[in-house]
Amino acid sequence: MKHSHHADHHHRQDLNGRKLLWVTLLNFSITIVQVIGGLVSNSLSLLSDALHNLGDSSAIFIAFLAGKRSRKQADKQHTFGYKRIEILAAFFNGIVLIAICLYLFIEAYERFIDPQPIRGGIMLLIASFGLLANLLSVLVLNKDKDENLNIKAAYMHLLGDTLSSVAVIIGGLAIWKFNIVWIDPLITILVGIYIIYHTWGIVRQTIDILMQAAPAHLNLTEVKKAIESIKLVDNIHHIHAWKLDDSQVHFEAHINLKENMDMLKLMEVRLEIENLLQHQFEVNHITLQMGYDCCNGNNELINKQHS
Repeated sequence: MKHSHHADHHHRQDLNGRKLLWVTLLNFSITIVQVIGGLVSNSLSLLSDALHNLGDSSAIFIAFLAGKRSRKQADKQHTFGYKRIEILAAFFNGIVLIAICLYLFIEAYERFIDPQPIRGGIMLLIASFGLLANLLSVLVLNKDKDENLNIKAAYMHLLGDTLSSVAVIIGGLAIWKFNIVWIDPLITILVGIYIIYHTWGIVRQTIDILMQAAPAHLNLTEVKKAIESIKLVDNIHHIHAWKLDDSQVHFEAHINLKENMDMLKLMEVRLEIENLLQHQFEVNHITLQMGYDCCNGNNELINKQHS
């Protein structure tokens, strides 16, 4: 059963990797078409969108490489394995996306100040191609966007590209039919604000994981109360909880027992604590140091830390 679950997990990772590679190639093709279209139509909006797509294509390719690297087995130098490469990639992708949006804000401001003549028909045609290609990429990753933060960051890049293409299409229509050139930078700013709002949540999650913050769903005060309610447990202290990646929760602590007991009884208490942590608090990896009349004074310290 474990082998089947392990094989299924690797199959999903391979499938996600192939999807990331596929959307990377598709995004690069959009970039080339938009650069040519932007030069022909004299559309700064299309060129900015091409730069947006180029940055996103690079970020998604990094996500693909990170996903492959993360499957490498732990070794003597990297005893936890390479899972956090995906977290680093998600962090990098999020920062890049926010930086691109800030760049587009500057471009939008300059276009407010100094509008340029644009061939709206060509702009509309190229932007429509970009929208269709981006929509296809979004649909490819939509089902897997909650698989991990790396996939989610790539998905947010593609969603941002799709919204950006919609903005360029609306701008192209307005310019082509009514010569309303100011609508394009306005929509660009609105789309950028939307993207930053959603991307910042991913960046914040990756920072918490890299800083080894306690998982948001894990209330350490409740964990302490639950464990200390076990009959033979006196107190729990030196509590540390963190996430290795966006799914694996690690927990370690010292357990002070109420009485000196044999190894068999101690293991029974330990198993009870582990079952509680796994089923009630969704902890994956548990390391407990068991002792009797040990670490005096730590009970008071842990109460202060979590009061």
